[in-house]
Amino acid sequence: MKCLIIAAGKGSRLRSLTEIKPLAPLNKKPLIERVIDSAMDAGVNDFYVVVGYKGSSVRTHLEKVSLAKKVPITVIENEEWERANGISVLKAKHYFSEPFLLMMGDHIFDAGIARLLIRQPLDNDRILLAVDEDLENSFIDMEDVTRVWVQQNLIQKIGKGIKNYNCFDTGIFFCGTALFKAIEESSINGDDSLSGGVRFLAKQKRAQAIAINGLFWCDIDEPKNFKQAEEYLLSLTENCN
Repeated sequence: MKCLIIAAGKGSRLRSLTEIKPLAPLNKKPLIERVIDSAMDAGVNDFYVVVGYKGSSVRTHLEKVSLAKKVPITVIENEEWERANGISVLKAKHYFSEPFLLMMGDHIFDAGIARLLIRQPLDNDRILLAVDEDLENSFIDMEDVTRVWVQQNLIQKIGKGIKNYNCFDTGIFFCGTALFKAIEESSINGDDSLSGGVRFLAKQKRAQAIAINGLFWCDIDEPKNFKQAEEYLLSLTENCN
């Protein structure tokens, strides 16, 4: 199974803790490495990581991770990293011909979420997004989270500013290659974002959602989320001892 990870942004909201967000040590392990470990636990054996800001440092670390974990990691440069995240997805277009997992480089998660996704039947014409139906999730940053309105397992609306929503976007997708064309079409209309591509497919009823049923995930976007995630991971370690 192939996995695309987007890790090109500057992470300005976390600058008080780290200069290079993907390499931020979360309980002594870099954030990007935690994402890779969870994906590997779910069955991923081939990685493609899009880097941008301070990309050479991230590339150097990923080369070490690749050797240590004996897993191929292809690093893709996005020199337009200041644009919306859909551009990072498009930079990887030519590496995929079959459905693949898509993840954010700053979202840590229970590997069970990815396992849940890849168990679902999917063709190249559709995408599947893992959504969190817990609207009281204490790990959610309501000012930044992407909100989703789902009916009968189909995404109707998605965006950070929508008023009517019944779940949250976890940033973990199982995607057919139609996503690339969808982002290109959305970009023509002035929206370079990944959500723009999802909206394009949603209008054609080709964007589905699946609930994560309480499994853990956290978008590490600012110091509060970072601290919450540290405490959560520490509690897991303590419970195992």
